[in-house]
Formats: sequence, structure tokens, C-alpha cells
Amino acid sequence: MAEAPSNQPRAEGGLQAPTRHAIAWRDPAFWDRDALDAELHRVYDICHGCRRCVSLCHAFPTLFDLVDASPTMEVDGVAKSDYGKVVEQCYLCDLCYQTKCPYVPPHEWAIDFPHLMLRAKAQAFRRGEVPAQHERLTNTTGIGRLASIPVVAETVNAINRSPTMRKVVRAVMGVHPDARLPEYHHPTARARLKKAAAAHAPQPAAVQAAGPTRGRVAVFVTCYGNYNMPQAVEDLVAVLRHNGIETRLIEREQCCGMPKLELGDLDSIERYKKANLPLLAQAVRDGWDITAPIPSCVLMFRQEIPLLFPEDGDVQALRGAIFDPFEYLMHRHRAGLLNTAFTQPLGKVAYHAPCHQRVQNIGPKTRELLALIPGTTLEAVERCSGHDGTYGVREATYERSMKIARPVVSKFKQAEPDHVSSDCPMAGEHLAHGMDPGRHSVHPISLLRRAYGI
Repeated sequence: MAEAPSNQPRAEGGLQAPTRHAIAWRDPAFWDRDALDAELHRVYDICHGCRRCVSLCHAFPTLFDLVDASPTMEVDGVAKSDYGKVVEQCYLCDLCYQTKCPYVPPHEWAIDFPHLMLRAKAQAFRRGEVPAQHERLTNTTGIGRLASIPVVAETVNAINRSPTMRKVVRAVMGVHPDARLPEYHHPTARARLKKAAAAHAPQPAAVQAAGPTRGRVAVFVTCYGNYNMPQAVEDLVAVLRHNGIETRLIEREQCCGMPKLELGDLDSIERYKKANLPLLAQAVRDGWDITAPIPSCVLMFRQEIPLLFPEDGDVQALRGAIFDPFEYLMHRHRAGLLNTAFTQPLGKVAYHAPCHQRVQNIGPKTRELLALIPGTTLEAVERCSGHDGTYGVREATYERSMKIARPVVSKFKQAEPDHVSSDCPMAGEHLAHGMDPGRHSVHPISLLRRAYGI
């Protein structure tokens, strides 16, 4: 994201790009509770006077209801003990900062609502106020490794489908019994692609750079991709190679850290970063671009980790070398290198653009590419799905998440689509579940492979 010169204050509603400041989480002041409360009061007061973000998520209605119910009908009438009620409803989608707030830096008020919420979450986590259930639920790597073991995978999937056993899951993980949970697969994406490599899956004969892309992609598989949607990872590799792009996997990986970011567990993010960065940075130095099939994972390496570790040169190098898959393919298209020999129409696709992709400021690349496929029409929606990581499955927030999703679900139902799709597979499944308990979504990269007929 381009930064405006620091000596030019941003006027309300100005056209300057916002300046995103590093997250000073190593500064002792970051952890000062009184300082946090003072900043929450300041920002809440500005938000109360503006109210432009009321439609984005439940954090802002929660704040405004607290203010309107207070004796003074101002923020000074809200008890500090209630400040956390707003924080609990923020799932760090970043849309308020990127699309709505007129007071982001370099405006003199310097509002960064998502990162203020992150600071509050981090303090709450460090004080031990986060339920153990939430910590278990965000251990995506650990759960995935266990749940993808043969027999164990079948057992976990059976438990998740059983109303009786879901009561046990509710007690242990804090998951709402009606929430749709992802299935676990064996073999995993890594195991499948390793077998394909052993069978000499074809690679492009030559590598050709185009724009910011170098024509060689190392895939960060992600926890969800590896354990919960291996077919989509296989489809991603197949599509890249079909477009003349040399492709391999990052040798191994930990969670990107987004689930822990939503908890405020910054120490775990640092541990994951130390495990992931050496391999990712080496791949970039060796001439590989990086991609991942989940927008949240791309966003972590493109924005959040660079802001948490601004002094790390490898982090900053990776920031410029990681791409959303459809962003990457559209760069190739602009250079005349995208294979447009589509053989299969897709019919009508109800497509949801996830928040963590939208805030990367890359434009609607998935929609643009799918629109190139003959015999394909898109009903595209840019609105929150209500899922947002664990928010859409937790007992305390599931029903509210379904309410947030309702406008998108209604529009999708009216479209009567052949396919429901979102770059965020969790959002896609959440919306499909809202449409019909028996319906499922398809990742856009899988639709693209289908259109190629490969």
C-alpha cells in the first residue's frame, strides 16, 4: 500500500492512500491497560460521532447501543468494563480501515480501529481472559495433523455429523451444534501432490516472467488447504502448470497465524513466523513467487506480519513476492500469457468476494478471470459472509454470524446458481449452509480447472 508523505495531513474524505503504521507490540506502552482504555475512549468517541461503519460488522452496533443506552448518551457514560464487549465482536476483517473510515492516518486523528482492537485482544489474552476452548479451536495445525490420520479422519467427520456427539464438541471446543464444520481428509494435499510428483506430473518446459511475476510459484499450502480442502490445492497446482507456470510446494509449514491474530496471541504468531520465514524467504531468494489458496493467509504475510515485524528484511521481501492466485493469473493475462482455451461453461456462479481478499487492494481479480469463461455468468457480492474464522462456528457468535450472512444468502438464493463459490472456503461453506443444509461451495480455482477441462 502506498504511503502518503508524513508532512501532508489527510483531509476527511481525501483521496490520499492511508498510511499503515507498524504495530508497536514490543513497546511496554502497548501493554499498559490505562493507556489502552484512554485510547479506546478516544476512538470510540470519534466513531460515535461518525457512525459510518455501522453496517460492516457487529462491533459498531454494539458500541453505538452502549452509547445510546448510557446516562449521558456519550462515550463518557459507557463503563470501561463494557469496552471489551465491542472488542469481542471485531474479527479483524480490516474493512473499516480500508473502505469506510475517513480518519485513518495521515489524518490527525490517526484512527486504526482494527489494530486498536488487536491491542485490546492481545492484552486480554495476556491476562488469561481468553477461554481455553478458543485456544483449542485456533490450533489449526495440531487439530489438522491429528484429524487427518487414517481412521481418525473418518471418526472426526462422523462426530461432526452426529447431533449427539456435537454436544461433546460443544463442551470441549465451544462450537455451536448447528455450525457447519469442515471435513478432514486423508491423504492430505501434501501427500496427494507428493504422489503426483512421484508419477512425474508435467512441469512447463520454459519459465517466462510477466509484470511482477517470475513464472515460478511455490505454494504455501496452508492448514486448511492441506487438511480440509486438498482437492482445491491440487486444482491450484494443475491450473498454474496449465498456464506455463513452474510450480512446487513450500517444503513444510506452520499455520500462517491468522487464527491466533484473532485471539490476540502475538507470541504464537512470532513462533509460527520463525518456523515459516526461513523457508519462504529462501524460496523468494531462489527466484520463486509465493501464493496460497486462502486469502487470510496471503493477507497475513502481505500485511499483518510485516506490520508486527517491520525490522525483518525477510518479512518485507516476502511481502512483495506473495500473491493471491487470481491476482497472479491476471498479471499473466495482461501480458498475454493466460491460457484462455476454456472448454467447459460454468453456468451461473454465485460468487462471494471475501473481506480478507478485498482489503489487499488488488481489485476483483477472481471475478474478472471467471468472467472470461464462455457460458458463465456471475452473481457477485462484496459483503461480509459473517464467518470470519472461528466467529462463524463458536457457540456465542454462530447465530449472529448467520444473521450477518442473511443478506448474501438471500441474494444467492434469488440467483438460483449452479455453483456457490468464494475464495475463502470457510465463507463459501457458511453461505452454502445458510442456503441449504445439504449444499456445498466450490473454490473458484476448482471452477477454473473445471472450465479448462483438465
